[in-house]
Amino acid sequence: MVARGLRALRGALRALAAGRRFSTRPARAPAMDYQDAIRTLNTLQTNASYLEQVKRERGDPQAQLEAMQGFLERSGLKVEDLDRLNIIHVTGTKGKGSACAFTECILRSYGLKTGFYSSPHLVQVRERIRINGQPISKELFSKYFWLVYNRLEETKDPVHASMPAYFRFLTIMAFHVFLQEKVDLAVVEVGIGGAYDCTNIIRAPVVCGVSSLGIDHTSILGDTMEKIAWQKGGIFKPGVPAFTVVQPERPLEVLRDRAQERDCPLYLCPELDAFEGGRWALKLGLAGDHQRSNAALALQLARTWLQRRGCQGLGELKEVPPGAKLAGRPVPLAPTFRPTDAMIQGLRDTEWLGRTQVLPHGPVTWYLDGAHTTSSIQACVRWFRQAALNQDKPHDGSEVRVLLFNATGDRDTAALLKLLLPCHFDYAVFCPNFTEVSVASNADQQNFNVTLENALTRCLENQRTWTQLLDEKGGQDPWLPAPLRVGGGLLQPAPARGTLLLVPPAPRPLNSPALVFPCLAQALRWIAQGRDPQLAAPAATGAHPHPTASSGAVLLREAAAIRVLVTGSLHLVGGVLRLLDPSLSQ
Repeated sequence: MVARGLRALRGALRALAAGRRFSTRPARAPAMDYQDAIRTLNTLQTNASYLEQVKRERGDPQAQLEAMQGFLERSGLKVEDLDRLNIIHVTGTKGKGSACAFTECILRSYGLKTGFYSSPHLVQVRERIRINGQPISKELFSKYFWLVYNRLEETKDPVHASMPAYFRFLTIMAFHVFLQEKVDLAVVEVGIGGAYDCTNIIRAPVVCGVSSLGIDHTSILGDTMEKIAWQKGGIFKPGVPAFTVVQPERPLEVLRDRAQERDCPLYLCPELDAFEGGRWALKLGLAGDHQRSNAALALQLARTWLQRRGCQGLGELKEVPPGAKLAGRPVPLAPTFRPTDAMIQGLRDTEWLGRTQVLPHGPVTWYLDGAHTTSSIQACVRWFRQAALNQDKPHDGSEVRVLLFNATGDRDTAALLKLLLPCHFDYAVFCPNFTEVSVASNADQQNFNVTLENALTRCLENQRTWTQLLDEKGGQDPWLPAPLRVGGGLLQPAPARGTLLLVPPAPRPLNSPALVFPCLAQALRWIAQGRDPQLAAPAATGAHPHPTASSGAVLLREAAAIRVLVTGSLHLVGGVLRLLDPSLSQ
């Protein structure tokens, strides 16, 4: 089925993408503006290459950290220089970015100048390096990029002939930015894992945090929660307090053992309810019940940082009742405290794009969440169903629900898609993370290791999986309107006319209204049908439109409300944000 769909695509794709395959590395331009910096950065390998590098090196983590230290020193910094950054180091599988965002906003509410290093970016690379909650400017990015890049180029010799990979380079650059811009503290999010991560050259953070653990990056971190917990506990440092949230018993025991090995005092965060004391509810800037554990972790990290840095007005601690410190837990419970006004404000004002984010655009409402693990998809489903329930219902009841999905890496997409079935989508739309068929003009989103054809192969597999999941539920789904009960299709670009040809991916019609588009721009235009002011109306179809796209277009144009869940990949969410909110690209 997939092979047949791909054969139908290849001719058009070759014509469209001639000379535009994403594996082509651009030459460095002589000018040193932002786009030149990003294009040069992209030549330092993409995330996929970095993951392969980590797999090769993981047998000798000390060698990895020594290599990172060597790159840092070639750039003009020593590891001990990082001690001046007063770092909060955070790892985890789910919610570590949100926990970092809460923590940074709380400390900024105290009037501190904050640095924040995170990954991945959604729209522009400079989002990864923030000062006072804002991505650094293009001018600052360019300045520090070329400073670091040129130093590394100048220090090449027969022994040190290489350049750091993409993520390692940005980590080094972030340290330069934070030191030279004289931040009071830096919140640093681990990239992958912990023990082997290049951020783990940090030797003396002020405090560490571990958000919820789950299964992800199994080819690097291991295929069990215990193995993953061992990796995450690798950021613990002697004498540096660390906090974690409620975890399954065995992974929590592994974290405890890692903390004991490293002489690190580890504490378990109480639930957020304990901070509210039954008297008031803390308002969070990020939606979803799963954000409450991230907020509780952020409160502990922020207060501990303030305490260790000698700040006053931290909120009175509540004594942990005798016997409650362990109470059958492998890790002692941290004391709670009454949050200060600055803490309350920080939690309320936190913004973190692409996570449980709602964008109402007229009759079309976009629900964006970059969930990409089984547990985070489960949390996403709970959030989406509640958020959609809270929206005003159309008077005539004509509401259409659309899933826009993609996943990358070694993730089990069948497991993720199965979890999304209870949302009762009328359509499932699959497409690569590319905003356009060619992203040559958008260096921030270039991916040198993925061709359009390979990306579409995965989309076709996801389409087939979705259809099989619906078949297993009993064939045609009772919630689908009759006009939707038609075969799926693959939307294929037709280079001769610049329009869309609709090609069935299999000899028999599929049972679900599932479509595959070659890029996000075409997918979003079809979903919105000209009803979102940020999106143009879809192009006219070719001579033989597929019935799913045709009947679907009619229903989407006539529906009183269209609710679209975008999930499965932060890169997918980033591409959608770029199209729906052009200001993010400025």
